[in-house]
Amino acid sequence: MSETTVTPPPSAAAPAGPSPRAGRLAAFDWRRYMIYIGFVVVFLLFAVTLHGSGFLSTTNLLNIVRQTATITVIAVAMTFVIASAEIDLSVGSVAGLSSVCTAMAVSHWGLLPGIVAGLAVGALVGAVNGGLVSILKIPSFLVTLGMLGIAQGVAMWITNSAPQPILNETFNTVFGSGNIGRLPGLALWSLAAVAIGAVVLAKTRFGRQVLATGGNPVAAAFSGVNTRAIKFRVLLVSGIVASIAGMLYAGRLQSGRFQWGSGDELSAIAAVILGGTSLFGGAGSVIGTLFGGLLIGLINNGLILGGLDVSQQQVVRGVIIILAVALARRK
Repeated sequence: MSETTVTPPPSAAAPAGPSPRAGRLAAFDWRRYMIYIGFVVVFLLFAVTLHGSGFLSTTNLLNIVRQTATITVIAVAMTFVIASAEIDLSVGSVAGLSSVCTAMAVSHWGLLPGIVAGLAVGALVGAVNGGLVSILKIPSFLVTLGMLGIAQGVAMWITNSAPQPILNETFNTVFGSGNIGRLPGLALWSLAAVAIGAVVLAKTRFGRQVLATGGNPVAAAFSGVNTRAIKFRVLLVSGIVASIAGMLYAGRLQSGRFQWGSGDELSAIAAVILGGTSLFGGAGSVIGTLFGGLLIGLINNGLILGGLDVSQQQVVRGVIIILAVALARRK
């Protein structure tokens, strides 16, 4: 008995799928690059509207770099703190306390003791913050908010709120006043901090542990990560880096004052969040933080050259930051 084979009718041609180029465009997440897009847009806007006010002059552009360098240094360490799902509100007041302690130590004992004194201030405050958060499990927001007041009060107390001059030319040159060619020394400090921070966060075991601790501390702990130690270390480093920022203020302005660094904690946090680091931890970008700091400096400089008074600057700056964060927000 023979079998009959029925040949199926030819099927209709399948509809053409999307082209590879269209697929790549659909997969492109522009929100990941919002800080870079925003930086270019704001820069071009000010370049066009303020071309007659010297915005594009070399002096003004270097001034932007100089003014944002110290914030960038603080913000690099803040990237690690926020990526681990913590916060450090004490960095500004630690910078002020470090600047006055350094100035007093330099005037009494010389250059190296002054640098050691400044670093010791940051290490002590960072260790206290880290210990209270990691051992006693007190929320970092409350610990560092309290430390903000303590550090500022101590700085005012030991100086009677008077500035402490620094007459050591070597210190002033190394920490802020010197130039390498036409490039401000502060820019080199900023670039060094960004380079070290970017490599550590992206390429080292410690960086991966920081992100794991912030993303899911329970899973990180089960994977063998000592989450308490990680939180202690990031707050310790944050304190030390804040003390370096205080010395940069002291070197640039050739004096230590408790006001140096006041409000920098908010600018640093804004730079970190604008740069793409998640406020809830688990994700971070040091390069993004650099551009976040530069964007804030760019906005401040452009608004000043535009002739806006202080109140108007605050309003416009706040609106721009909120819009940038809202546009960069991921689902």
